[in-house]
Amino acid sequence: MSLFALGDLHLHFQTPLKARMQKDRVWKNHEEKFYQNCIELIHPDDTLVLVGDHSWGKNLSECGQDLQYISDLPGHKVLLRGNHDMFWDAKKTKSLNEQFQGRLFFLQDNYFPYRDYALVGTKGHCFEGPFYLNRRGQILGWDEENEIHSSKLVAREAERLRNSFEAARRDGYRRFIMFLHYPPTSILEEESVFTAMAEEYGAEHVIYAHSHGESRFHDSIQGEHHGVQYHLASGDFLRWRPLQIL
Repeated sequence: MSLFALGDLHLHFQTPLKARMQKDRVWKNHEEKFYQNCIELIHPDDTLVLVGDHSWGKNLSECGQDLQYISDLPGHKVLLRGNHDMFWDAKKTKSLNEQFQGRLFFLQDNYFPYRDYALVGTKGHCFEGPFYLNRRGQILGWDEENEIHSSKLVAREAERLRNSFEAARRDGYRRFIMFLHYPPTSILEEESVFTAMAEEYGAEHVIYAHSHGESRFHDSIQGEHHGVQYHLASGDFLRWRPLQIL
């Protein structure tokens, strides 16, 4: 009963792949690479958490084949909401879980039981600029209005994450693994409400995605930080080989 994770699949069986990704060799046939790696690594009793940005489809009808691809992967599939997952209205997570019961589990304001752990998570958010740079690439300032808007999104997502932790705690869980789509900190931060919550509830691992493209691989925490292990699980960072957490 191993636990694996990977994010940013950006499947496009019914929609075109974004032009910038088509130019990157790591994205060539990435669906086939990931599928074969899953077949090799993941057994029926294992759990695979997909850490957001599953499909370019704008609604369920446009991402039906993408979700079928995910459903056909081995193991128990848990999906986290990403910023590009337009098909997933956060208010309709319960409806999605009813529709895909037995095939996919959508993680939002709830938790997924794994051994004696609760898998908890939310999309998250962090401030991504725009930043104003000098000729050396050093940050001189940033868009303060956009930062204020981002802080509101962070607060909303933090509340959803706490709902996830508390739902699991009410059911007796005391060991947690935490998932975010966005990194837990922005490039301006060393701590955040998300790192604080991981420490407050004693999460053993925090897994996140979103930071794909080599220039983004080191945007946030990796490795041990205040007793918590942080992992970047973006697909291109992992070269489409699922990361084994436990």
